[in-house]
Amino acid sequence: MQLIGELNYESYFLTVYDIVQFARSQNILCQGRGSAANSAVCYCLGITEVDPARMSMLFERFISRDRDEPPDIDVDFEHQRREEVIQYIYRKYGRDRAALAATVITYRPRSAIRDTGKALGFSLEQVDLLARNVSWWDEPQILNERLQEQGFDPGNLKVQHLIHLVQCLCRFPRHLSQHVGGFVISEHALASLVPVENAAMPERTIIQWDKDDLETLGLLKVDCLALGMLSAIHRCLDLINQERDPITLADIPAEDPETYAMIQQADTIGVFQIESRAQMAMLPRLKPACFYDLVIEVAIVRPGPIQGNMVHPYLQRRRGLETVNYPSEALRKVLERTLGVPIFQEQVMQIAMVAAGFSGSEADALRRSMAAWARRGGLEHMHQRLVNGMLERGYTAGFAEQIFSQIKGFGEYGFPESHAASFALLVYVSCWMKRHYPAAFTCALLNSQPMGFYQPSQLVQDVRRHGVSVLPVDVRYSNWDCALEARPGTGSQLRLGLRMVKGFGEAAAERLVAAREVSAFRDTQDLCDRAALNRHEMAVLAESSALRSITGHRHRARWEVAATGKQADDLLLGVDSRDAADSSSTAIRPPSAVENLKADYATTGLTLGKHPLAFIRGELRKRRVKPAKDLPGLPHGSRVRACGLITMRQRPMTANGTIFLTLEDETGFVNAVIWPRLWERQRAIVLGATLIAIDGIMETDGDVYHLIAERVHDFGELAAGLETKSRDFC
Repeated sequence: MQLIGELNYESYFLTVYDIVQFARSQNILCQGRGSAANSAVCYCLGITEVDPARMSMLFERFISRDRDEPPDIDVDFEHQRREEVIQYIYRKYGRDRAALAATVITYRPRSAIRDTGKALGFSLEQVDLLARNVSWWDEPQILNERLQEQGFDPGNLKVQHLIHLVQCLCRFPRHLSQHVGGFVISEHALASLVPVENAAMPERTIIQWDKDDLETLGLLKVDCLALGMLSAIHRCLDLINQERDPITLADIPAEDPETYAMIQQADTIGVFQIESRAQMAMLPRLKPACFYDLVIEVAIVRPGPIQGNMVHPYLQRRRGLETVNYPSEALRKVLERTLGVPIFQEQVMQIAMVAAGFSGSEADALRRSMAAWARRGGLEHMHQRLVNGMLERGYTAGFAEQIFSQIKGFGEYGFPESHAASFALLVYVSCWMKRHYPAAFTCALLNSQPMGFYQPSQLVQDVRRHGVSVLPVDVRYSNWDCALEARPGTGSQLRLGLRMVKGFGEAAAERLVAAREVSAFRDTQDLCDRAALNRHEMAVLAESSALRSITGHRHRARWEVAATGKQADDLLLGVDSRDAADSSSTAIRPPSAVENLKADYATTGLTLGKHPLAFIRGELRKRRVKPAKDLPGLPHGSRVRACGLITMRQRPMTANGTIFLTLEDETGFVNAVIWPRLWERQRAIVLGATLIAIDGIMETDGDVYHLIAERVHDFGELAAGLETKSRDFC
C-alpha cells in the first residue's frame, strides 16, 4: 500500500474496481487475471477470486518502483455482453477521454497473395486457389513451389511479379485494427496526445497508436477482454438453477473427487483450457488431483515450459521415476512446489534473485527481456550476469547454463502463476458442470457459440455419449436458444434451438415463438402467415427438417414450402394457395437416411442420426480400416489403418513443423501425428480432404495413444456431397 501511494497508482486500481463493480451490478460474469490480479490488493477489491494466500506471489512481478508503470490487470467478461461494459466506460469518461487501443495488422502470405493477385489481374478463382494452398506459417520464399503445385508457370512474367511483390509485402503493415480490449483513459482530452478516429463498429472510437507504443509512453491502459467460457458458465448456472435450489459460483463444492476422476481420464471436450489435444494428452500423465495440479496443468502445456525442456522432467518426477534434487536449500523454497522444475515466470525471476544475486528490479528486467527475446533477441546481455552470479554462489557452470537455456525457452511464452491460477478456477468450474450437469453444460456451450475448440457436432456427439438425449430442431418446441426439456425419472433432454439452423435469424425466431404461444401451428401456411416468414426463412426451415412434425418429412416440407412461397401472387388473383397446391393428396417419397444425413450437415452442421462413417463401415472394413474404439487396445508399435472425418488440424509453434490431426468416426476419435517430411509430400490431401485414411504406427504411453502417420489417403469419394467443418491451425 505504501508503494502504491508513492507511485500514485490508486486511481488505476480503483478504475478497474469500478469497471468490475459495474459488470457485477448488471449480472455480467467477470474475472481479473494478469501479473497483479492475484495480489492481496485485487483480492480485497473483488477483482479476482483467487486467494493470494494459496499462491506464491513475487512482489516485483506485481509492482516495481524501478519499472514505474502500473501493474498489469486483465479483466475477462462474458463475450456476448462485453459491449455493455465497453459502452459504460465510454459513458463514464466520455469519448474525448477514453478510446480503444489499436493493433497494426501486418501482411501474411495469404493476405499478400490476395491483394497482389487482384492488383495484377489474376482471376478471383486463381487468387482463391493460391491463397487456400498457402498456410499462415509458410515463408514467402516457398510461394514459387506452391504456384507450381497449382499449375502456374513460374517463368511467366505476371507470376514472377506476384512472387516478388508477395515477398516484399509479407510482415509489412496492412491496416490498423482494434486491440482486443485495451482501453486508454486519460485525464485530459485524448486528442491532445494521439489521433482518435471512429471505429468500424458503431459507438466505438479508437486511437491510432499500437498497444506497444502505449507502454513506451506510459499511457494508462485497462484491458477489458472477452471470454466465451464466462458466457457459457453463466448460461449453465441459469439452466442448473431451473432444476434445483439456486446456487452461485461460490456454492460449487471445492476439490470434488468425481470431477478430478473425469479430468484424469481426459474426458474434457468443451471445458475451459484443458480441452485441447495437447492438454488431453497431458491429463492422463499428470493426473490432476487438486486445484494446484490444475494450475500446473494450465501452465505446463505452453511454449515456454515445452521449449525449456521442463515438461518431461516434471512428469518423470511426479511419477516417481526421477529423483528430485535441489542444488541448494534456497532454491528448494523456490522450486519445491513444482518438484524442482521452473514452470512459472515468477520462478524464473526468483531463481535469478536467489541463485544469481539479481535485485527484484533486475529480475523484472530479465522477465521483460524474456518477453522480447522471441521477437527480436535481447537476452544474451543477461547471460554473463546470470552465469557469473550463480558461479559466485557456488553453483556449477552446467547448472547455470541449464537455467539460462530454460529462461530462453520462456522467451516463447511462459505463464505467470497468478495467470494460471485464475484460469484454473474456470477450468475447475467448467469441469464440475460437465461432470454433474452435462445436459445444461452442453446446452450453454451451444448457446455461446462461436467459442472453444469444438464444433457443435462434436459437442452434441460427446453429450450423447454421456447418456443425454438430444432432440432435433422443431418449430413446435424449439426456441431461438437450445433448451432443456424435463424427462421424468431420467433427467433433462437437450432440445436444439432455431439458432442451429443456418440462415435463420433471431428476429424470425422471435416472431415464430410469439405466434406459437398464441396457438399451435396447423400447417406450413399457418406458420408462414402468423410468423411472417419470407420465402428464404421457410426454405431453410424445410431444409433443416425443422418442419418435420407438421409435414411428415423433409421432402414433403420442401413441397409444401414451395406452395406457401406462391401466397402473395395467388392472393392477388383471388386464389387460396392451399387450394392451388394441395400436397396432402400427392405421394412424396421420404428422404433416405443418407439424404437426411447430408441435409443435416448442410443446414445445421450436425446430425442426430447415424454417423456418416456408420453408412460406409462395410466398405471401410474391406479397405482394412479399424474403428477408433479398437485402436487403444493395440500393442505399442502396431501397424494400422484408421479413417475419419477431419475435425481439427493443428500446427503448434513448438512442434517444429509437425501437423496434428483429429479424425472422427462413429466410435470415437483418433489422434494422428504427421511429421514434416510426410506433410510436404501429401500436403494437398491433408489440407483438402474431408474424409481421410491414415496408414501408420500406434504409439502408446500409458493411457495416451497416437497414430504416427506413414501415408495418407483421400477417401472423399465415400462421402461425396457431405459438408463438414473442421477447426484448423488454431
